[in-house]
Amino acid sequence: QYTGVIEEHHAVREGCGVFDVSHLGRFRVEGPATITALDSELCNDAAGLADGRAQYTMALTEEGGVVDDIIIWRRSAEAAWVMPNGVNHDRILARFAAGGHDVRVDDARPSTALFAVQGPSARDVLAQVLADVPNRFRCIDTTTRDGVEVAAAGTGYTGERGAELIVAADDAEGLWHELVDAGGRPCGLGARDTLRLEMGYPLWGQDLDETTTPLEAGLGRVVSWDHDFVGRQALSEQREKGPARRLVGFTTGSRRIARTGSALRAGDTSGVVTSGNFSPILGMGIGLGYLDGEPGEGALEVEIRGEWHPVEPAEPPFVELG
Repeated sequence: QYTGVIEEHHAVREGCGVFDVSHLGRFRVEGPATITALDSELCNDAAGLADGRAQYTMALTEEGGVVDDIIIWRRSAEAAWVMPNGVNHDRILARFAAGGHDVRVDDARPSTALFAVQGPSARDVLAQVLADVPNRFRCIDTTTRDGVEVAAAGTGYTGERGAELIVAADDAEGLWHELVDAGGRPCGLGARDTLRLEMGYPLWGQDLDETTTPLEAGLGRVVSWDHDFVGRQALSEQREKGPARRLVGFTTGSRRIARTGSALRAGDTSGVVTSGNFSPILGMGIGLGYLDGEPGEGALEVEIRGEWHPVEPAEPPFVELG
């Protein structure tokens, strides 16, 4: 963090924040089988995605568990950026490289930086720096006003307008200063986490992992059933039976926070909190967690410091943006 999580959080919700997220994964997939590779390894519909569009998707196990949740930027029928989480970068890259598809896989993380520019005034900041600014879930190749090449997409992890930018490592420091000089506020990963939780966005390793399926996480919308992909059979069977557990959201109604790993229950149905934090916008605790089955008739409760407290069920996003 730079000046503090809450201050940076408000900077993004009210203006524009700039995050250095170079720890995240990124690699290029290029070749005649690019779309085939994306559709085989990931569960959303890359073939139906138009050139110049970005898409949220997932890599699954054969059992339907989430190996990683991923953003792809489809540049053309023969070229795409694949953006895994940082901790899963090597694994997802290796999966594509070993997939037997007629593609080249180029690891771009060592040679590039990745910035996220987010907030209501992000487009104004970007317009001062870039020759072109991508619209929401669009991806483009552009340059800075000084001619530095930048790959950009209208994506992010905060719910706000803005873009993520890939730039050569040698040009990263200059681009960072340009974005800050144009009005972007440097922000750290602590604020990024509270911002994503206000939107109900899952975090891999907490809300998603290999024991969790997209259907259990309420993310069936990212599964395209009209093509074959790793995990499709198991996921199809779960869709017919119904998931055994479900992700729920809640607010505490106070500054009390239910942390990751806290017990969760509703009547005779139990579960666990997977994400919990303080919402600077709502001024109260918010969280996500899984219940093993349909909630019972009792109130939804969480255990905090050895005591059970009632919480209010809430359907994310917790915060409505303008």
